[in-house]
Amino acid sequence: MSTAAEVFRTPRAGEPPGERGATRIADRVVAKIASQAAREALGAPTPDGRPPHATVAMLPAAGRAAGTPGGVARVLVHVELDYPCDIGARCREVRRQVAERVGTLVGMKVPEVAVRVERLHLPPAHGAAQGRTR
Repeated sequence: MSTAAEVFRTPRAGEPPGERGATRIADRVVAKIASQAAREALGAPTPDGRPPHATVAMLPAAGRAAGTPGGVARVLVHVELDYPCDIGARCREVRRQVAERVGTLVGMKVPEVAVRVERLHLPPAHGAAQGRTR
């Protein structure tokens, strides 16, 4: 049985990397980073809109376990956009921002960021009644 001192010891110089331990990053952590990056790219959501959310599939890089820094993450981001807008340009900006932020903060490659537009928000009509009328 190992003692706490043996388990939490400082690695010695020259110790092989495989014996130093490993850092694993959960899918949900990468998904939160991707969601935040999409929010940064899109700005504030409309009053009745939902903020972007993401799902992530972690793939192992050659010689690494899935979820380790240096691995690969595929991201699906769900967004709502104002209409009219240049939907392609907005999605391109979300893809760029998500790939850059996940790569920088987590150290993973992001070869694919799929953006799913869930809803388009029309601007409120001027002079139209808000809510229910009787």
